[in-house]
Amino acid sequence: MVEVSHLTKYYGDFCAIQNVSFTAQRGEILGLLGPNGAGKTTTMRIITGFMPSTEGTVGVEGFDVFKESHEVRRRIGYLPENPPLYNDMTVSAYLKFVGRIKGVSRKEISSALNAVLERCSLTEVADRLVGRLSKGYRQRVGLAQALIHSPAVLILDEPTLGLDPRQIIEIRNLIRELSGDRTVILSTHILPEVSQLCNKVVIINEGRVVVEKNLKELTQEVTLEEVFLRYIAKEGAEEKGGEEILLL
Repeated sequence: MVEVSHLTKYYGDFCAIQNVSFTAQRGEILGLLGPNGAGKTTTMRIITGFMPSTEGTVGVEGFDVFKESHEVRRRIGYLPENPPLYNDMTVSAYLKFVGRIKGVSRKEISSALNAVLERCSLTEVADRLVGRLSKGYRQRVGLAQALIHSPAVLILDEPTLGLDPRQIIEIRNLIRELSGDRTVILSTHILPEVSQLCNKVVIINEGRVVVEKNLKELTQEVTLEEVFLRYIAKEGAEEKGGEEILLL
């Protein structure tokens, strides 16, 4: 479970996110939506402990990300928009390296490696250099490094960005399989991806949460695209003092 409470982040005088709060339950896939620059990546980086917030707290499986950072990192798998891959290492060597950094013991590293190679369909490229892999396989390696230590929470930032249609379907199917007993937070601006994968939706616009609802409840009478445009336009109108905004 992830509990985000009143997060605010300033970069100098610029407020990237303000009073952001939401929860994600175990077994749930939460879609974090918003236009470019809305604050999605900043929020995810704070949740994963990659940067501090100016205000607010984050709880991951009952641990405070700021006071108990080590415990939180043990329980989180993070796939950033650009996975931190080492091109001159083989897939197996890289994943073993990441696993050891994330606390997998020498006794367990071989079984953990074999499990993620199979889970992410990487067995056939295990001995190839990461730098010689296709974009789709590199994304799978990124997912594998996030999973090598069997985290309870999986944070994915734009996991299908730049993939071809076949690769997108494969990664989406894998994410769906991975949820199970995990908490998954998925950041994307691809609305069909959220419709196909997520149970819950949080929409962020201009650094603030404007929607937090169950997907089925949110789309009972309208499409997710209509919901998204409505709330983004509403927030924009409020910022402009109530001026009408037309979306073409």
